[in-house]
Amino acid sequence: MQTSLMIPASNMPSIIGRNNNNVGVFGFSSSLSLGQKMFQPNLMEAGQQHHHQLLPFDMTTNNNNTSESDVPRIREDELFDSATKSGNSENQEAANSGDDQDQPRAKKKRYHRHTQHQIQEMEAFFKECPHPDDKQRKELSRELGLEPLQVKFWFQNKRTQMKTQQERHENTQLRTENEKLRADNMRFREALSNASCPNCGGPTAIGEMSFDEHHLRLENARLREEIDRISGIAAKYVGKPVVSYPLLSPSSVPPRPLELGIGGFGGQPGIGGGDMYGAGDLLRSISGPTEADKPMIIELAVAAMEELIGMAQMGDPLWLTTLEGGSILNEEEYVRSFPRGIGPKPAGFKCEASRETSVVIMNHVNLVEILMDVNQWSTVFSGIVSRAMTLEVLSTGVAGNYNGALQVMTAELQVPSPLVPTRESYFVRYCKQHSDGTWAVVDVSLDNLRPSPSARCRRRPSGCLIQEMPNGYSKVIWVEHVEVDDRGVHNLYKQLVSSGHAFGAKRWIATLDRQCERLASAMATNIPTVDVGVITNQDGRKSMLKLAERMCISFCAGVSASTAHTWTTLSGTGADDVRVMTRKSVDDPGRPAGIVLSAATSFWLPVTPKRVFEFLRDENSRSEWDILSNGGVVQEMAHIANGRDTGNCVSLLRVNSANSSQSNMLILQESCTDTTGSFVIYAPVDIVAMNVVLNGGDPDYVALLPSGFAILPDGGVGGENGNGGSLLTVAFQILVDSVPTAKLSLGSVATVNNLIACTVERIKASLSGEVA
Repeated sequence: MQTSLMIPASNMPSIIGRNNNNVGVFGFSSSLSLGQKMFQPNLMEAGQQHHHQLLPFDMTTNNNNTSESDVPRIREDELFDSATKSGNSENQEAANSGDDQDQPRAKKKRYHRHTQHQIQEMEAFFKECPHPDDKQRKELSRELGLEPLQVKFWFQNKRTQMKTQQERHENTQLRTENEKLRADNMRFREALSNASCPNCGGPTAIGEMSFDEHHLRLENARLREEIDRISGIAAKYVGKPVVSYPLLSPSSVPPRPLELGIGGFGGQPGIGGGDMYGAGDLLRSISGPTEADKPMIIELAVAAMEELIGMAQMGDPLWLTTLEGGSILNEEEYVRSFPRGIGPKPAGFKCEASRETSVVIMNHVNLVEILMDVNQWSTVFSGIVSRAMTLEVLSTGVAGNYNGALQVMTAELQVPSPLVPTRESYFVRYCKQHSDGTWAVVDVSLDNLRPSPSARCRRRPSGCLIQEMPNGYSKVIWVEHVEVDDRGVHNLYKQLVSSGHAFGAKRWIATLDRQCERLASAMATNIPTVDVGVITNQDGRKSMLKLAERMCISFCAGVSASTAHTWTTLSGTGADDVRVMTRKSVDDPGRPAGIVLSAATSFWLPVTPKRVFEFLRDENSRSEWDILSNGGVVQEMAHIANGRDTGNCVSLLRVNSANSSQSNMLILQESCTDTTGSFVIYAPVDIVAMNVVLNGGDPDYVALLPSGFAILPDGGVGGENGNGGSLLTVAFQILVDSVPTAKLSLGSVATVNNLIACTVERIKASLSGEVA
């Protein structure tokens, strides 16, 4: 059963007008469906029913209906004379009709203009009262020495004049907006015609390249990069470079004006082994270590463990206290304290080091298992880890636990925005239980074994110490220490990234604390039944939380600048650019089959992250920004709290459509927040499928296409205590065609682009009004 979402055409601006029955770019239909009939070819037809919708290329003055502005102005004196003297004139003409037929016409009557004083007085009165009653007209005529009928006609003419001026002003505004839209249209067309493929450099197009050909091009680019890497290693150790093979000639492919990056679904990337069809998929191109490398890896892991213990336990002068109460690493003292390691900092790289401590509601055994199991680690930290993979397990540990476990891994870390490049790492993870019962898990980069000129990040010894505490709690000390080339970060996120809050220890431990609360909530059995809508069925709670978890993982994996997919910028030149990509969904029961179009944009708001989060998650304010709810009343049907903060919860919302002919729909929503960021993620869900889930059924077969928001502090002054501005990322996923091999139309891209742009404008208008 497909869930349909309705969008009124009157809510959306048309950016290109009609051309007979053909669709122009950036149009909207009266309804958008997230199901198989999401986008129809004639997107603009429904707009014909709305007279108030702007049609930029057909915008002319309505000449069919006569308005007051078309009526000639009537002279007050002429009307007065004709009204008061018509009787006398008619009698005189009747009496003299026979005598005066041969006489010349009487002299033309004189018209009397109002004096300047009379006009000023009536102008002043008009400003106070444009519609005077009989009593007011008589009083005004007595004061000015005029007849009441003269005053009446003057006010009628004045009102007509004002309305004419207003209409003329509105027409001028509409013409200006029309010219602006024409210019935008030309700019979009020029940008589409000049776009080039980021992988092969050739010309690109939408919908004119088959998926097979596209994947061959991406595979060719990946193989080319791998050949260059192997060639560099061979030249270093053998002295002879590998023969370089030529690229596929772009001339063999027909020219195309634009091509969107095509990715594939099939489970969380790196979690469960789904096939990815992304560009630059370096994680899959890296193989495990050779036998000759393993002794060096073990030695490096042991040294990294010692360094982590020191970094976690040492204070001043290694860690210097800041004015805000935090701590920063003294790099000179670090070099003196830990002379061993992975070598000096590469040229052009910056050091990011941070340390945080927290008590979490989970025992140490489960924490160690989460960190050492790549699937669990990627799931718990899905907001940070976009992809991860274990390449080889060198040791599984002893005595039935992870003590001594050693594994070579690769991971891609992210910030939930397409404006921040991801960080790929090739590292070894080592787990050890120390004599005092403390567990430690450390990561350290193996880039020295696999030098790569494209590497932008390497991890110095980073990880955590886990100390057992009473009542199933654990004390965790987290250390993050990386060297990174962050020149690719957009200016909007520079301050956040350079402060260390984007990838630092505070974000890792805040995420861990929130996820531990979530897991404890899923296992809880003592659920109070006081609140209406709270789900108390244990199996239903677990199924709904599992479904919401999959929704959040899917959202986070699709919103970042991961190398698994390629974003294409559609419009604008600043931070408000809308980036889109398409992905193919095949044989995945958790997603509707077909072509899925994703769109995302990030921008700054002068509002605290907490206020933005509360506004977006509140169902009562949803109609202010959610165009797809079509103005309906949103009601919370079910609720699961999963943390101390009231904002951490999973909700099932029902949109009661204002139009009785439209069916109501359900929305699954999870909102989560901590000191480093917040998410509001939602997806339309099938009513029948959700009934199965609420009764404890398998949630893996519920098709989801999540959309939502990622809210981060801007990293500025006051951001530490939540008083700074916000960086908001808006992302939508919409099924544009149920056939995976279908071609993507420009109209579909334009519609989604307009949807996200209009949502952004509504959010800005609602929140900026509060600031003002």
